[in-house]
Amino acid sequence: MCGIYGSTVRYDDDVIFQKLARADFRGPDYSGFEHSGLVTLGHNRLAIVDLDHRSDQPFTYNHLKIVFNGEIYNYKTLRVKLTALGYRFTTDSDTEVITAAFLEYGENCVNHFNGMFAFVIYNTITHQLFGARDRLGKKPFYYAHCGLDFEFASQPSQICIGRNVTLNEQAINEYFIWGYVPEPKSAWNEIQKLEAGHSFSFDCNTGIFRAKKYWELDLMHAEHYEGSYQEAQADLTRLITNAVDIRMHADVPLGVYLSGGIDSSLVASLAAKNFKNVKTFCIKFREKGFDESVFAAKIAAHLQTDHHTIECNKEEGLELIESFGRYYDEPFADSSAIPTLLLSKYTKKHVTVVLSGDGGDESFLGYSRYKWFSMVDQLFKCPLAVRKKLADIISISPNYRHKLIAIGICNPEIRSLYGLMLGGLEYSWLENPSIGLQVPFMDIWSSKSTSVLQKLSAFDTKTYLNGDINTKVDRGTMAFSLEARAPLMDHRVVSFAQNLPDSYKFKYGVQKRILKDILYQYAPAQLFDRPKSGFTMPLNHWFKNELKDHVMDNLSINELKNIPGINVQKSFDMINDHMSGKWNRATQIWKLLVFTQWLKNQSSNPISTYQVA
Repeated sequence: MCGIYGSTVRYDDDVIFQKLARADFRGPDYSGFEHSGLVTLGHNRLAIVDLDHRSDQPFTYNHLKIVFNGEIYNYKTLRVKLTALGYRFTTDSDTEVITAAFLEYGENCVNHFNGMFAFVIYNTITHQLFGARDRLGKKPFYYAHCGLDFEFASQPSQICIGRNVTLNEQAINEYFIWGYVPEPKSAWNEIQKLEAGHSFSFDCNTGIFRAKKYWELDLMHAEHYEGSYQEAQADLTRLITNAVDIRMHADVPLGVYLSGGIDSSLVASLAAKNFKNVKTFCIKFREKGFDESVFAAKIAAHLQTDHHTIECNKEEGLELIESFGRYYDEPFADSSAIPTLLLSKYTKKHVTVVLSGDGGDESFLGYSRYKWFSMVDQLFKCPLAVRKKLADIISISPNYRHKLIAIGICNPEIRSLYGLMLGGLEYSWLENPSIGLQVPFMDIWSSKSTSVLQKLSAFDTKTYLNGDINTKVDRGTMAFSLEARAPLMDHRVVSFAQNLPDSYKFKYGVQKRILKDILYQYAPAQLFDRPKSGFTMPLNHWFKNELKDHVMDNLSINELKNIPGINVQKSFDMINDHMSGKWNRATQIWKLLVFTQWLKNQSSNPISTYQVA
């Protein structure tokens, strides 16, 4: 787990030092760069496997040089195969295995990797770059390309140093809808994201850049699972057990995040089953309804793990909000990033690698919106005129959720409803919210051969899991030089889940049915007999009480005028509606707060004026 950097632009060395220093938290164990041929390659290393300096990067293997961020979990198996083919290795690292695999398999090497990764290989003979990002987008990859100039990095602010960049207002509009900037855009016009499941090639001689999709959730041609429920349960147990086991390998201390929910409890159970003295970590909130730490403690006691509980309060949360921009770079409005940062800060004192339960909700239909949406889907079979009349009746209710339903069913298409629902449905405070809904992956909804639940699962995997969850976890953990691994995001598990019948995942109102039945082999079912809480902060309460002054100071009329794409007066009225208790606008207020803070960070840290050498 590290930070990578590279450029065909020949900057002065002091500029390269600045660019690497900007992301030093991603890799504090070693930082270095070298000019090689037509490229400068740089790396910040967090040593996880083969701690010896022989595995520092940029790394050289024959005529190839590589910078790599992530982990290849099956590298030992690949190394045995490549050794049999005549390749020789001088380290015990997965970095060296990637380069040998590239020599043997070419661009198809990515299909041999099971892991999370963003890497770039430079061929010193042909002056070609080849790089890739993992299937589900666990690791970030930003780049800027103009003619012969090509620059890439783990954090976009590294690319910003030394060049002029401009705000991408459409991307900002998308941020206000989704809470993050969806790929392939970034917050700047000049910088893009390499999409998850994509590789690329760049010819340093001609400036030709080509991106290529090497993996996809293929709903149209998926091989649907035909075994019984019991057979599926056995097959999935083997898959997840292996996914956990291969992620428990590290040359540094390792632990597990244990929230008390189904997903993290399953990961912790399998880890504790096969490994001794497993450390587990959870976070505690003082506010009732947001704290699952007591359940996590009971599960940890049952599993006999070395358990640690960290308390989150608004004072420390506010402190982290102030430094939020340093780690997240782009506007990012998932408020659970704050407890993620806090949990990572304290977890790092004990371990360097942590396993999480991320990915379970998307693949196994865990979110409450899936249950709600499967019911609303029936209403969309009615004509729009009928739905509008029904909405008029429902909207009379003072209930907040009823009002959201009334707004939602007036959308002409169910796919538009889902995009809006993720962010709160009501966007009258934006000047043109329709722009923000024009994102990739909407073609998933046009599939005729899949159920609405399969579409929801695939869509969330390509959007929410990739753009939100992965961003939150990568930046939140790397802020404190901590590596996070997610067994339920093993691509084998994700593909298997997509091919399962809906009833294996959601039946008789029971969500994540098959995961729960696997978990109950290791932990008593009564420990999980409670409503799903989620890893969220009590913003609704805080904004009307402890943080009210903070909100009103930072989102005054004058401050709101600096934000592009919003209606200032309607936004201010929306904030007042929240403060009066008329409507819960915590999600929208948080988006505005984060963006205002991000704008201030941009103005207080202007782009460097260093010149290209």
